[in-house]
Amino acid sequence: MAEFAHYKQTHPRLFSVTHWVNLVCMFLLIFTGICIHFPFFPYFMGIARGLHVACGFIIVVNLLVRIITAFMVQSAPTKGTREVVTDYKTWLPQKDNRHQFIQWIKYYLFLRKTQPLSAKLGVLQKITYLIIPLLILFQFYTGLCLWEPTMDAPVFMGFTRLVGGIMTVRIIHYFMMFAFIIFIMIHVYLVFMEGLGLVKLMLFGKESGGLIYSPERHVVIGEDETDYSKPVYQTHIIEED
Repeated sequence: MAEFAHYKQTHPRLFSVTHWVNLVCMFLLIFTGICIHFPFFPYFMGIARGLHVACGFIIVVNLLVRIITAFMVQSAPTKGTREVVTDYKTWLPQKDNRHQFIQWIKYYLFLRKTQPLSAKLGVLQKITYLIIPLLILFQFYTGLCLWEPTMDAPVFMGFTRLVGGIMTVRIIHYFMMFAFIIFIMIHVYLVFMEGLGLVKLMLFGKESGGLIYSPERHVVIGEDETDYSKPVYQTHIIEED
């Protein structure tokens, strides 16, 4: 099946910014975390610790901004359409992807050749993207349990004592990092499975033609054959029957 059209309404500019801030912070946190855990470069330790703490606060603030703006900014609920709804609705169960849990599992396990015709986010994507913010907050909390200025506060000291001491917190914090590494690897893989159109939109903000989808009818209604590589273009209007 041909690739869906990718329009800017699918990923508004604000959400693209928060997405890249989140990704950059994750990479820096992983890199500096490894440097702290394995001090191969002793002269870099001070910078690594400072950058690690700074990125920890930035990623949490960025997460809160993303959650708040999901109730304020509109985005397309599916690929291949310019129609928009308040963004938080795209994270909830939608008619486009209800009862598709098994279909998505088969697709990811290569037991199904074609991608299920669904909303912008598949069933497993919705579940994963709702879990990741919780993991970020928990990782931030364990980080504050280890950070000297906050580690003695009752709200953090209580958890440290509960799990058996500071070393246990370090182990939890360290191995949680691998959950994010695995998530990033899977995320990048699935993005490229979606096709180059999505990559161009997320990296360069460039729209691309393809199948047009009707969120109301839940069917493909045509194809946008516009050449979006040209600096000036007119969008083809496809009328429904």
